[in-house]
Amino acid sequence: MLMVYIKEQEGGVVFKVRVQPRASKNQVSGVLDDAVKIRLTAPPVDGEANKVLCQYLAKIFKVAKKQVQIVSGHTSRSKLVCLENVSAEQVKNVLGIE
Repeated sequence: MLMVYIKEQEGGVVFKVRVQPRASKNQVSGVLDDAVKIRLTAPPVDGEANKVLCQYLAKIFKVAKKQVQIVSGHTSRSKLVCLENVSAEQVKNVLGIE
């Protein structure tokens, strides 16, 4: 059984994301190792993919863009993302993971 790294902390939740840039559309496409795999249309150039990732997560979690932060992995496909005012249960429900 695949388990995604999700950690609740004061004020929000942190979870792992694996980004696939230059996809045909923005979408959650399952679990890879211990991370949520997210396909993005943006290229991995000049922080474009990071920007689109934050916008996409804000949209699907219905939070403000400023409530989505990349904690680590700014230049990597593997990232640690923090969502403010969101619970681990909400993350699991929205992303469709166990």
